[in-house]
Amino acid sequence: MKPPRLAHLACLSIVFIASLLLAACHHDEPPPWQLADISGHMPDLSFQLTDDQGKAVSGADYRGKVTVLYFGYTHCPDVCPLTLAHLHVVMQRLGKLSDGVRILFVSVDPTRDTPAVLHDYVSAFDSHAVGLTGSPADIEALSKRYRAAFTREPGKTDGSYDVSHSSGIYIFDGNGKVRLLATPADSQDKLVHDLHLLLSPGDAT
Repeated sequence: MKPPRLAHLACLSIVFIASLLLAACHHDEPPPWQLADISGHMPDLSFQLTDDQGKAVSGADYRGKVTVLYFGYTHCPDVCPLTLAHLHVVMQRLGKLSDGVRILFVSVDPTRDTPAVLHDYVSAFDSHAVGLTGSPADIEALSKRYRAAFTREPGKTDGSYDVSHSSGIYIFDGNGKVRLLATPADSQDKLVHDLHLLLSPGDAT
């Protein structure tokens, strides 16, 4: 049975995604996307964090790349490793085009996820992945910016804990504009299709 907070986060995520899907339906012509088109419904990619090499970075450092943003943590027992493995297969299927993509894995557990820990974790999944961490205040501000949610849950032993978090996958174009929202349940075919469009100038507007 899900803990009450986790169930609440799951409900919030479903309501949020459903609202964006409804907003995305109001177009005169069918969009080319297979994922949820959230263009204009969220702010541009912007943050000030520390990457997994210990370097201060901002959203502007990833301009020119299609950016996949995901909130998670390295002690996550299920959805985070499954999502990163899912994205790794997508990168493989994109072939050389994947060089134009960066997967930004933002830790919602900055106490345990140091840059070194993040580096070992994300590099085990994919060379296009970058781990990002920062102060608790910075992480909370970024999660609120993109309407993501997370909360700490007590573990089974003293001092241990898990972090319940929403699992949206936010996709930004090379100009840092938000374009698409995916979930871990979306197929690799959909992700490959839409990333291919974003990586091919002129194919999508």
